[in-house]
Amino acid sequence: MWESEVDGKRLTFHLAGINNQNFIMRDDETGTWWQQVSGEALHGPLKGKRLTQVYNDELSFALWKREHSRGRVLRPDERVQKNYEAANWEEEYAKFRVVTPVDTNDKLKPRTLVAGVALDGKAMAYPMPDLEKQRLVLDTVGKTPLFLVMGEDNKSVRAFDRTVDGRVLEFFVKPDATPLQLTDAETATIWDFSGKAVSGPMAGKQLRKVTVLKDYWFDWKIYHPDTAVYTLGERLPQANP
Repeated sequence: MWESEVDGKRLTFHLAGINNQNFIMRDDETGTWWQQVSGEALHGPLKGKRLTQVYNDELSFALWKREHSRGRVLRPDERVQKNYEAANWEEEYAKFRVVTPVDTNDKLKPRTLVAGVALDGKAMAYPMPDLEKQRLVLDTVGKTPLFLVMGEDNKSVRAFDRTVDGRVLEFFVKPDATPLQLTDAETATIWDFSGKAVSGPMAGKQLRKVTVLKDYWFDWKIYHPDTAVYTLGERLPQANP
C-alpha cells in the first residue's frame, strides 16, 4: 500500500499491466509507470521516484472482523464480477512458469510463500511453512529487534519491533490461549495479536508494527537480491539466482 502523493502532487493510478505477476500502475497526471511491489517509477517523467509506503497487513476476514467489529467491507462490483479471478486463483497461478531461472541449490522452491521483511537496508524471508510450525520467531533485521507471529488461522502474519521503552523484550506464545495471546519474559505482560498489552505491568502499551509482505520466493528475491532466509532457528544465505 502506497501514498498517492508524490512531490506534493496527488496522482491517480490505474492498472496498466502485469510484470512478474505484480501490477504495473500508470498515473493519469504524468503517464509514469509504477511497480506495485516496490513502489518504484519504472518509466516516464517520474522515473526513479518511489512512492511512500503505508503500513498494511494481510489478514483473514475472521481475524479482521474480530478487531474491527464495525469495520466496512468493499463489496464486489456486480457489473464486472465476471472479470474477477476465480476463488481458486492461487492454485491456478501456482501452475504458471516462473520468470526467474531455477537454481537446483536453492533452499526454497520458486513458489514457496514467504513473509518478507525489509528494514534498515536489510531483508529477510520467512517461509510460511516454517512459521506454521514455529508460530513465533524472534529475530533482528538490520538494527531492529523484532518478532513475527502467525495467527491461529495459520494464514495471518504480523511483525512487531520488540523494543519497548528502550528495552528489548523476549516474546512467547501463551499456551492454549484462544484467541492467540503473547507474553514477554521480562514483565509477564499479556499482549494480543494486534501488539497491544492487555494486562500486566505494561498494560496499554502498543508495539510498533513492522510491515510484512507475503510473496512468492521467486518474486521476493527479484526485488531483494541480498535477502537472507530464515528456517526453523537458523539463517541461510540466499542462493544465487
